[in-house]
Amino acid sequence: HVGLWVGRLAEFLHRWVVASCQDERVAEIERSACVHGLTGGDDPSMEEFGEPTHPQANVIPAERQAFELALVRFARERDLPTLGVCLGMQLMALEAGGTLDQYLPDSLPTHPDHCDDHVHRVIPEDVADNPIGEGEVTSWHRQAITNPGTMRVVARAHDGVIEAIDDPALHYFVGVQWHPERTESSGVGLTIFEQLVAAAYENARHTDQQIG
Repeated sequence: HVGLWVGRLAEFLHRWVVASCQDERVAEIERSACVHGLTGGDDPSMEEFGEPTHPQANVIPAERQAFELALVRFARERDLPTLGVCLGMQLMALEAGGTLDQYLPDSLPTHPDHCDDHVHRVIPEDVADNPIGEGEVTSWHRQAITNPGTMRVVARAHDGVIEAIDDPALHYFVGVQWHPERTESSGVGLTIFEQLVAAAYENARHTDQQIG
């Protein structure tokens, strides 16, 4: 049953993000959402975070960036269960005052370990209530969070690159650099979606109780 729910949630999130970004239905989403999912993509524009965008960046549309940052702020304010994947994680960190290495080949000798579907291990940090387990992920990114701002680092790669962050003050507010739907290691794959589904269920139940 969990696998079925995960599949349905993934389908819902895909349709919701695409339709909402096109239709600018932020207000409608804010009234009805019990979970937020921020998907992967290209690179954020960095000017609004106080630095120029790297010339190697493939910048996402301004409308998408503004929309997803608004969703991050709303989710944080309302304590809605949220999972950010790849770009989604980076936007969560930037919104929290974090910083981004915009082009790993300029600064990281081991940058090839993070591109071209290279497989490497994710190592969870020794912190309380860590939502991330240990396992192997398929990596394909050339940017990385260097400081999570007010969020917390919960996992790194072997070379210290930040792979996952969360906000322990919120119910479930987690970002991962990899794509959990592409990994066979349950602790960094299916378990993450199970946690999101469980958090969404609890949030919806709590909301229904308040309304009732």
